[in-house]
Amino acid sequence: MTANESVLPLRELGGTGLRVPEICFGGGPLAGMPAAFGYEVPEERAVETVRRVLRSPVCFLDTAAGYGGGRSERVIGRALAEIGGLPPGFVLSTKVDRDGASGDYSAAQVRRSLEGSLERLGLDRLQLLLLHDPEHIPFEEAMAKGGPVAELVRIREEGLAAHIGVAGGPVGLMARYVATGVFEVLLTHNRWTLIDRSADQLIDAAHAAGLAVLNGAPFGGGILAKGAAGHGRYAYAEADPVVLAQVRRIEAACAGHGVPLAAAAIQFSTRDPRIASTIVGVTRPERVEETVRLARRPIPEELWHTLDGLAAPADHWQF
Repeated sequence: MTANESVLPLRELGGTGLRVPEICFGGGPLAGMPAAFGYEVPEERAVETVRRVLRSPVCFLDTAAGYGGGRSERVIGRALAEIGGLPPGFVLSTKVDRDGASGDYSAAQVRRSLEGSLERLGLDRLQLLLLHDPEHIPFEEAMAKGGPVAELVRIREEGLAAHIGVAGGPVGLMARYVATGVFEVLLTHNRWTLIDRSADQLIDAAHAAGLAVLNGAPFGGGILAKGAAGHGRYAYAEADPVVLAQVRRIEAACAGHGVPLAAAAIQFSTRDPRIASTIVGVTRPERVEETVRLARRPIPEELWHTLDGLAAPADHWQF
């Protein structure tokens, strides 16, 4: 890429004051997690991928304490230590998680999760910290006085995290968290893609409430990059016949316009003015530049009109 080709415009991250590119690289696959992604990632390759991200125009990286039992954060921490910490203007987001063994998601666990993240990343404070996968705890328990959300707010008040958000899947539950007024950022995943539009109202609600929206997994775990024949899973589970059939139609429409499926999958999200940044997982250094090229590739407007009619029916998805 030339210097001009490498530039990605920055967008406001809601009301946080942070500015981020339209693409964010996701650290989940860096942890390996073959049960979710279907393959292992050697640690040295993962570290080299982070090095490439840190040298790229994509100055935004997202991870979580629970990815690979902390492995993703350790890999990122290694790469950061080599250059003396976060580069100027670079935004790093991580997430607190429940205890992987006991399922504990108490306030004390949120604090332990934060402390582990800071240690693994080699940082003394974070720019953005999110409550991860709160579907594993009753909403009332999460929001209770002295509960995990209250602890997240306390962490922000202490200056250990400049901004807080919530990251999860089920759109109905995420809408309840958005409505609390506590959070500055919503991260939704696998629910706003070429095939699944079920997060539309959630994104509307978050945007209207002034939250920044991060949209994760535009490839749906891989099928919207590799195609139905190359990857028969959607959102980390076997794709059903309805999804497979619609993905094949989407592939055919893209091929008819000479557009890579992965480019359409990324830009479906990045072209949405409600979305601050789109999180794309990478596990090889060369994928960093490739992702930027896919995000900037011209796509004819007529293809978008076709693709809008090819998502799986709304009643196909569980909310």
